[in-house]
Amino acid sequence: MSIIDMIALLGVFVLLPIITVALVTRMLTNATNKRAQIAMAAIEKNSDIDLEEFFKKMNPPRRSIKERLLTKLLLGCIFTLFGLCIYIAVFVANINDGWDRDMFIGLSLIAVPSLGIGLAFLINYFIGMRVLKQEIEAEAKK
Repeated sequence: MSIIDMIALLGVFVLLPIITVALVTRMLTNATNKRAQIAMAAIEKNSDIDLEEFFKKMNPPRRSIKERLLTKLLLGCIFTLFGLCIYIAVFVANINDGWDRDMFIGLSLIAVPSLGIGLAFLINYFIGMRVLKQEIEAEAKK
């Protein structure tokens, strides 16, 4: 492996995640600072403003527990089916053309993490449904 290949791998697997986290953190910090500036300006202009109501209007409504769990179910199904479809395609291709070990290993590098992520989302969904059953019912009554 040449030095250029090693630098490229480091860039993709080390620097790219660090840069992504830094940008997301910076974006959230800027959004919080802007909300604080707007709140300070509102307080300065109108001193008898109800801050609790103001912040409720300013912040977007949170998704319900049920919506978040259904998103996990959807993502779990998508990732799991994606991984299964890759394996089915590999086996169908190998039946017709003979066994190609390199293709199997290469596509397994995509299929195995996809299956793992999908199964993790599905497990999270089913456990969340059991644990949060009372909270979901209480939220539905509101």
